[in-house]
Amino acid sequence: MNSTHEKLAQALKLTLDEDQLTNCMRCGFCQTACPTFIETGLEAASPRGRIALMKAVVDGLMEPDESFRSQMDLCLGCRACEPACPSDVKYGQLIEQTRAAIAAEKPYSMPVRIVRKTFLQGVFPHRRRLKLIGKTLSFYQKSGLQKFARNSGAMKLFPDHLQQLEQALPDVSGDGLEELWSKAGFPYRRETTGSGSGLMVIPAAGDTVGRVGMFRGCIMDVMFAPTNVNTVRLLRQAGFEIVIPEEQVCCGALHAHAGEMGDAKQLAGRNIWAFVEANVDYIASNAGGCGALLKEYDHLMHAEPDERLSQAAVRFADQVKDISELLHNLGRPLEPIHAEAGKDDAAVAVTYQDSCHLRNVMRVQEEPRQLMSQLPGVQLCELQGAEVCCGSAGIYNLTQTEMSTTLLDHKMEHVEATGAKVIVTSNPGCLLQMKWGIKRAGLQNGIEAVHLADFLAKQVRMEDQLD
Repeated sequence: MNSTHEKLAQALKLTLDEDQLTNCMRCGFCQTACPTFIETGLEAASPRGRIALMKAVVDGLMEPDESFRSQMDLCLGCRACEPACPSDVKYGQLIEQTRAAIAAEKPYSMPVRIVRKTFLQGVFPHRRRLKLIGKTLSFYQKSGLQKFARNSGAMKLFPDHLQQLEQALPDVSGDGLEELWSKAGFPYRRETTGSGSGLMVIPAAGDTVGRVGMFRGCIMDVMFAPTNVNTVRLLRQAGFEIVIPEEQVCCGALHAHAGEMGDAKQLAGRNIWAFVEANVDYIASNAGGCGALLKEYDHLMHAEPDERLSQAAVRFADQVKDISELLHNLGRPLEPIHAEAGKDDAAVAVTYQDSCHLRNVMRVQEEPRQLMSQLPGVQLCELQGAEVCCGSAGIYNLTQTEMSTTLLDHKMEHVEATGAKVIVTSNPGCLLQMKWGIKRAGLQNGIEAVHLADFLAKQVRMEDQLD
């Protein structure tokens, strides 16, 4: 065993949770839930196979060579295996621990390291830099540069999948949630916490049923800020007072998935204290990927030497709710605009693609469907394989393009079979992937992809009306 492999093997022995490794009974129930196993048929590309590889390294039976690393990288991290596992193996924790050891002991190539450092450390944790990217994207789209880049053939310098993803980008305003809310003239007030941190507080429409902290996210607030606005409008109409802490930062999900656990913990600590000071009943997430990690801050921070922080993390995780949970289970019923629609009226055919982390980690799957099914004039068409990952998986569609594209193409075949005119999802990465899939399949004249919050906002009566 060479020195690099030996260091990584030792790191894995110290990092991996031995109880979780031995909990796996090798029953194989996870295989039918695993997208990469379904596509390849390879045992090593299944959760059971990957756990066997991890254990073999820990037991000294194999080296953590390039084939080992490639299988760990091929994993989508969708965690569909966890609900299927009768032994409740925490596979997500094992794959993140493995990737953390790989990142620490076996550095990536220079180009990959530059990209990881630039975005994971240089961009996502810093709100001002994120807003600058948003302003830059807005200028690119509105100034004519985007049209020139497409018409001149300059985009052909990039790989096909990047060209298609660029075409799927939403119109970016350059403003975040707070800026759009205040510019719209909607009601709010400013408050200051005991430590001097700022809060935007938005009153409930009518009687207040609870105080909700809005987690605005990083990508969500740069590329999908109008969706954040619609989320707050819905929560407000359902009777919630909404609090937006200024000190909140990126959730750290991309860092955790990439094995940068130190950075993920640092971001988690900042978010925990920001929402503790906001004194909220619940914490709202409208992005399945973010919500899943927020929901697991208790696990992420359980070994922190600061006992106050680890205890606060437990309460934080318990407060995290997806917007569909808040709207369906805890808020006042929303009034449909088309309440008078009858059974004989033409209904809009809609299908729903689950966010993997929302379904498999937060265990939310019925609430979005029920919210849509209860709307007059909406016909929910179940999507075959809605529980199977679409191939987005954070930045997976950039790092594992071939597998991502294969999964997406199969997904679009199932979408077309539903006859739906609208694909609804609950995560920004999934939404971009669906938009890309629509273009790849040539369906852009017949199908659109929207976020759940944006879909609901067009279907229910609200006090805050957008122009």
